[in-house]
Amino acid sequence: MARENYLFTSESVSEGHPDKVCDRISDAVLDALLAEEPEARVACETFATTNRVVIGGEVGLSDQRKLAEYMQGMEGIVRACIKDIGYEQEKFHHETVEVTNLLHEQSAHIAQGVDARANKDEGAGDQGIMFGYAVNETPELMPAPIHYAHGVLRRLAEARKSGAEPALGPDAKSQLTVRYVGGKPVGVASIVLSTQHLDETLSSDDVRAIVEPYIRAELPDGWISADTEWWVNPTGKFVIGGPDGDAGLTGRKIIVDTYGGSAPHGGGAFSGKDPTKVDRSAAYAARYLAKNVVAAGLAHRCTIQLSYAIGVAKPLSIYADTHGTGEVHEAEIERAVAQIMDLTPRGIRTHLGMNRPIYARTAAYGHFGRAPDADGGFSWERTDLVDALKAAV
Repeated sequence: MARENYLFTSESVSEGHPDKVCDRISDAVLDALLAEEPEARVACETFATTNRVVIGGEVGLSDQRKLAEYMQGMEGIVRACIKDIGYEQEKFHHETVEVTNLLHEQSAHIAQGVDARANKDEGAGDQGIMFGYAVNETPELMPAPIHYAHGVLRRLAEARKSGAEPALGPDAKSQLTVRYVGGKPVGVASIVLSTQHLDETLSSDDVRAIVEPYIRAELPDGWISADTEWWVNPTGKFVIGGPDGDAGLTGRKIIVDTYGGSAPHGGGAFSGKDPTKVDRSAAYAARYLAKNVVAAGLAHRCTIQLSYAIGVAKPLSIYADTHGTGEVHEAEIERAVAQIMDLTPRGIRTHLGMNRPIYARTAAYGHFGRAPDADGGFSWERTDLVDALKAAV
């Protein structure tokens, strides 16, 4: 029997966190190439440290002459990302940071099993397992701890960028410990927030005075009580932030990017990968299916697992777990999701419209639990399979 009364903790990091700077740059490179060619192949990794950013990996366009031209513009993409995030520190500034571009053409051995232009039965870009998850704890069908941890940092970033809170810097981390009673989230036992501040004279109490109103505005009414523990900048000053304070690397925040530890993770990172890579596209598809299962009322909580082999189009397995909350047997859900959606790599991209420059916006504050955008961004958050699922089971 599942536990009903417990504490669960999830963390988030801001767009200015060193790893998130790298995720943003990698996804901006991806968007630039997808804008040029929807079938562009991209696997871009970014490393950032004091006064330096290095981008590398494999990219491909059908016209390699165009690719050479685009390579000349990568430095500008890097600087634009850093500027938008807000870094103008002496040792990490968008105007002065040294940028090294080590991107190169995609491996022909990888391309031969995946290439949609030459192979109508396009296979997966790699082997692997991917998980999707949904739970009816929030309107977005996300686990409450990670959902509100993201929300706190998003509010603070908006206040910083609008000029409302000029003392705040881009780098920040949040952590919420949520109290569950009867299996439902009812309050916050502790709040941890560490945020960079530009005024060196500010104390932890001063920073709490700045951020507390935004935290209270983000959390549901009644979740903060007299018993809630507050830990704001618990180590004291936090003036040096971003890659100057700690090196960053693409793909190191995979739990922050997904469900905050509330669900399994297949291990593959998302940022910098075009949607032929099932690490990304199939994880989005699994979330899409799990969310629609819960939205359809077939379960209060649902995990979907998909697995793939490189060069093989169809998933090797589909697994559903409703954690004892299902209204129908899991085998029926597995059969239904395979019936209503083509889960080949191309089928996923076509169904969700993924061959578009929609990825830089996913690089911070979570890939899931976001509202679908009019241009196709976050299409995997739609709940347009509800009727089909109900009919299929």
